[in-house]
Amino acid sequence: MLLDTKTAIVYGAGGAIGSAVARAYAREGADVHLVGRTRATLEEVAQHIRHDGGAAHVARVDVLDPAAVAQHADVVAASGGIDICFNATSNDDVQGTPLLAMRFEEFLRPVTKAVTAHFNIAIAVGRHMTRRGRGVILVMAGGREAIPRLGGSHVAWAALAGLCRQLAAEFGPHGVRVSWLLSPGSPGYDEHDEQQDPTGPAAADAAAPGTVGLLARHLPSYDEVANIAAFAASDWARTITASEINFTGGAVVD
Repeated sequence: MLLDTKTAIVYGAGGAIGSAVARAYAREGADVHLVGRTRATLEEVAQHIRHDGGAAHVARVDVLDPAAVAQHADVVAASGGIDICFNATSNDDVQGTPLLAMRFEEFLRPVTKAVTAHFNIAIAVGRHMTRRGRGVILVMAGGREAIPRLGGSHVAWAALAGLCRQLAAEFGPHGVRVSWLLSPGSPGYDEHDEQQDPTGPAAADAAAPGTVGLLARHLPSYDEVANIAAFAASDWARTITASEINFTGGAVVD
């Protein structure tokens, strides 16, 4: 297993991407700590993981509260260290409104939240990782696309990429890798949804509009995003840092 004996914290573990990543990490042998705002949702994810034979722990933490994030990281580190951190928290953006009709406060909110949350998370886990001489910090980011009516999301994602580069430069000498994942979005299904066939007509209809501009003509399912996150967190990716992991199917060309 790729992450055997590792300890991972997944922030935003109650969401679609976060829960898929948490399941993948557990499947690959990691002891997974699920962090989010709604305990009931986190417990549901934890039950799935335990049912499949994995280990999961739940904590309700406000990622905008640096003291709370640090306290939780201290507890996890004291129980055996932190090897992996994945940030899948939402940025509360406003989409669908053109910039000409958007208030500046609405535009800035996702930028402020995204940077604040990831700074708090990276600093909290980074203190422990740099002392141990190893660790991986990952986040969903990007910002190189040109898509209208996404509000402050582009700026938020670009800011996260810049923050990751600086974190990688400062944490790298201590054995800690920092990267970000760039996805074109997912069609709204995953392989654990038994009531929808990802190869069936409903999935095809849902995916078709979003595949415009993709050379691969395929949007990654949440499970596929999670598999990439598992690889990025593993020793197989030990030379990847300060880098964007681009799986946009050619929508963003490197």
